Amino acid sequence: MTALLEMTGVQAGYGGVRVLDDVSITVGEGEFVVLLGPNGAGKSTTLKVLSGLLKPSSGSVSFAGKDITRVPGWRRTGIGIGHVPEGRRIFPDHTVLENLQLGSFPLRHSRARTQKLMDEVLELFPVLAQRRDQAGGTLSGGEAQMLAVARALMSEPKLLILDEPSLGLAPLKAAELFSYIKRLHSERGISVLLVEQLALIALRLADRAYVLERGRIGLSGTAKEVEADPMVKTLYLGGDTAA
Repeated sequence: MTALLEMTGVQAGYGGVRVLDDVSITVGEGEFVVLLGPNGAGKSTTLKVLSGLLKPSSGSVSFAGKDITRVPGWRRTGIGIGHVPEGRRIFPDHTVLENLQLGSFPLRHSRARTQKLMDEVLELFPVLAQRRDQAGGTLSGGEAQMLAVARALMSEPKLLILDEPSLGLAPLKAAELFSYIKRLHSERGISVLLVEQLALIALRLADRAYVLERGRIGLSGTAKEVEADPMVKTLYLGGDTAA
């Protein structure tokens, strides 16, 4: 497996309080990786370091073989890292099309290229095509989350980082969203790093998994190995992993 993203020995935190302690994570080209852990374990902090929103106090981050530890977040979008943060964070007063256009801004595409990308993205998300002239703030929770993912795709990412995409969604809407994410991975070859509260669903989408505990990696392996771990079954899967 060729590594696309590598976080090595990272320590990071806020205001002198350490949240991550010697965290190392790898995502290979075309790989689907899930990061599990309880609230407060440091999952969102890990994603912020990977996306360039938080500088680590030590350790390194590399992407496609290049050290990007000190590369700011807006430049990471331009080199192929798409981040869908927790809470969607779409622009509520802008239309669906305007939100998508803003997603391509870091790449400075021509108008024709931007339009081609929008057409491709709207083909992937038909419901957004139907709402193209609607303000983001009027979308349902599921539609808004799809827009957040679609906007990230406008930067043509090689890696898509998703932070709790199912949060606040009804089960059917969450299932629909995950089907889109899996399709992006399988059909387009986009690598995925997913933080998700629905652990069993996430594990069954993924190739490999990490479990973060109190700022450190407590367990890693294939998704099947992690799903079979007794601790994971008890803490994250309710003791039941029947198909």
